[in-house]
Amino acid sequence: MDHAYAISTLEAFLVRVNNHLSLIAQWESAWEWPKAPDDLLLQEVQARRIENAYKPGLGDYEFTVNEQDHWDAARRAAIGALGRASTADEYAAFLRPTSPSLAADALHPWVWEPAAPLWAAEAHQDAVLAAARTVNRRLQQKLNRHGIGESTLCMQSFDPTSPTEGKPRLRFDGDRDTPTWKARQEGAKYLSAGAFLGIRNLAAHEEQVTWTQQEALEYLATFSVIARWIEECTVEIAT
Repeated sequence: MDHAYAISTLEAFLVRVNNHLSLIAQWESAWEWPKAPDDLLLQEVQARRIENAYKPGLGDYEFTVNEQDHWDAARRAAIGALGRASTADEYAAFLRPTSPSLAADALHPWVWEPAAPLWAAEAHQDAVLAAARTVNRRLQQKLNRHGIGESTLCMQSFDPTSPTEGKPRLRFDGDRDTPTWKARQEGAKYLSAGAFLGIRNLAAHEEQVTWTQQEALEYLATFSVIARWIEECTVEIAT
């Protein structure tokens, strides 16, 4: 529901209603009371629909022959709807289940330490790039492999097949004969490679990305997961 539209419409309606009631109050006899102009009657139709949208039946006050009573009822209904529209967002937030928050400084240190000063300067793209580069360097150092592209290195490092000469592997703990272990290796292989292809490369080669702060934080979290996997795994070399 467009609460801003509802608030604007109801406020404009209330101004007109109050003005009309002020005119009515200037006359003692009901026979002398001015009738509502057509444009006010049109505004009332809009207001009634909005009132019923916020509370079914709120806008269904009865038309009366008494002009003052009618517009008093219209005023009360509009105020009731305006109160609901004005507090709708706060009320929804109050009722929304409390969600967990992601603490950036609790991300893996390979990610947050290089990213922190850039993030503080609101250079979120550079922060993600710095984190990705650091994770790649740590992977290179752990495997003693340099001069190879990040995504290719990830694909080879987590590959569940046996290591070959010059191409060591990263291995999670656990029973390697189980589907779970094999799935974890394959998952790490493709997620890590995909992160460098889809996140790091974009941050490095686009002059300016359109990431929101939330999106950039999620990308940092992705590299944090990869960093934890790299640190957790043991290195297996060809024998």
